[in-house]
Amino acid sequence: MPRMHALELLPDDAGCDVVRRDWQLLRDAGVPSQLDHRGATNSPHVTVLAAPALDPDDERRAAELVAGLLPVQVRASGIALLGGTRVSVVRVLDVPDELARAVLLLRSRVRDVQHLGWLPHVTLARRMDRADVGRAVEVLGHEDAVLTLASLRRWDPDAGIVTSL
Repeated sequence: MPRMHALELLPDDAGCDVVRRDWQLLRDAGVPSQLDHRGATNSPHVTVLAAPALDPDDERRAAELVAGLLPVQVRASGIALLGGTRVSVVRVLDVPDELARAVLLLRSRVRDVQHLGWLPHVTLARRMDRADVGRAVEVLGHEDAVLTLASLRRWDPDAGIVTSL
């Protein structure tokens, strides 16, 4: 399976602190956390799309359609599980309609986008055993948080390069 190129929205410093606090809570509870991901580009983000390849037109469209809406406030309003036997734990984001429309339009113009539709979220943990989910939800709590999405980046895994758009 090819490595996926991605376009991602990044929170500002305060938003990163909110997400990293959740990552730390999970680690302190002894369950998987994104803090366990050692990749140099691992940082809180919201994936706009992932595809086997992106071209300069995709980047230009992303800058025109999405980057122009930034900064934008979103609300982390709930916890969801994605996956099967092992799950990803995510905070689901309420995003303004204008951002959702722009992202869906962008996604419709990029070839071979992974996954249908768009579920805006921030990943807190990956590959968690379902037996650990109750503990994760307990330590994360139930309070909403407001994040400001401040920038857009492109991840090129083939070249190992992150580019701000």
